[in-house]
Amino acid sequence: MPRTRLSSSFRDPSGFVFREGDTLLRAVSPSYLPHLGHLTNSGLYADLVKANLLIPHEELVTSTSEAGVLLKPEPVKFISYPYEWSFGQLKDAALTTLEIQRRALGFGMWLKDASAYNIQRHGGRSLLIDTLSFELYEEGAPWPAYRQFCEHFLAPLALMGLVDIRLGRLQREYIDGIPLDLASRLVPAMTKLNVGLAIHLHAHARAQVAHAGAGTNTNSGRVAKNGLLAIVDSLRTTVERLDWKPKGTPWADYYSDTNYGEEAFAEKRRLVSQMLESIEPKPESVWDLGANTGEFSLLATDRGIDTVSWDIDPGAVERNYRKNRSNDRLYPLLQDLTNPSPGLGWGNRERDGLAGRSPAGAIMALALVHHLAIGNNVPLSEVAGYFAELAPWAIVEFVPKSDSQVQRLLSTRKDIYADYSAAGFEEAFCEPFDIVKRAPISGSDRTLYLLKRRTD
Repeated sequence: MPRTRLSSSFRDPSGFVFREGDTLLRAVSPSYLPHLGHLTNSGLYADLVKANLLIPHEELVTSTSEAGVLLKPEPVKFISYPYEWSFGQLKDAALTTLEIQRRALGFGMWLKDASAYNIQRHGGRSLLIDTLSFELYEEGAPWPAYRQFCEHFLAPLALMGLVDIRLGRLQREYIDGIPLDLASRLVPAMTKLNVGLAIHLHAHARAQVAHAGAGTNTNSGRVAKNGLLAIVDSLRTTVERLDWKPKGTPWADYYSDTNYGEEAFAEKRRLVSQMLESIEPKPESVWDLGANTGEFSLLATDRGIDTVSWDIDPGAVERNYRKNRSNDRLYPLLQDLTNPSPGLGWGNRERDGLAGRSPAGAIMALALVHHLAIGNNVPLSEVAGYFAELAPWAIVEFVPKSDSQVQRLLSTRKDIYADYSAAGFEEAFCEPFDIVKRAPISGSDRTLYLLKRRTD
């Protein structure tokens, strides 16, 4: 069976990840086997798996020269990236990383890297998916992943929580971590009075600059194990004290500020549920585009469907995450559909773009199309074509110009949208889709459509 190496798996000489058909496997280099053996034999692997901190794996026998061992990890249902996470998810990932480091030191190991990309949501928890992140602890040596932890977790959390939540998007520009000197300049001056930030951000940034000029490494000098544990505890306290209240963003209070009456809202829920039930076969996954706080995403998860709950608003996504943190089928994530996550990194293939992680089994686009067509001047034909690329089924809500939400959009711009009508919507969407069902939402002027991608 042909093997396809993942384009993102090339940095670590300890091994790499590849697909053999539909099966994901991790090849472990012979040089890493002493570390893997200690991970298993010391009891650390069992401890972390039991605590839901590390992805479980099955060890396979291999005769290939490039791999000493093959690992078959438990499949992660959806891969997301830190620049798509809410503040709360990034914070949980940071605390997970620190807890793993603390436990590893107790078993004579440590994390050789602390990349945020190694943490994923799985089973309603944040856990480590890179089994090869562990190395045997070196007595007296400084933690090799300290700088990476600060750049991948501490810096973005400080910027998002203390300056502006939108600065989380810097993670998309700096995929190897936000430079500490940049973060140090951007956070308020008063943070220099915060012991944790003074040490791990400001002093760390100064040391980086000084050592860069001198051509030496900031990770120098001897550190006892108790000192490493103290660093972990200090980082944990600093991260725990960082917070962000989901308010002041455009759509975080959408459901409490909508023109829907209770009757119309209940009818919309009933119709969406009915449309989800009528999709055959039942989709394995749903992408809810413009999901807000995930009210309708839950209609899919309640039916046992893994659902990615995308929204552009960080406040809405944060509320969705906090409310549904333990839901093992829901993935609340940030996404601007007018500027979706692109392919990033080496060859633009190290991190998949949004389309690169499609198709979903179905998409839902509820109260979204008018924001794309009128709010962002995207032609209806372009919206329809893009939706068809993302999934074979779509549940789409059309909101006409008579609706108060569209009137609000039009109040600040000239109405140049002659094709924005029910007829124009159907003409555009009937190019890539067949209309399976059309359902007016009683109590409103809106209409729901169940669409199936055309195969001719």
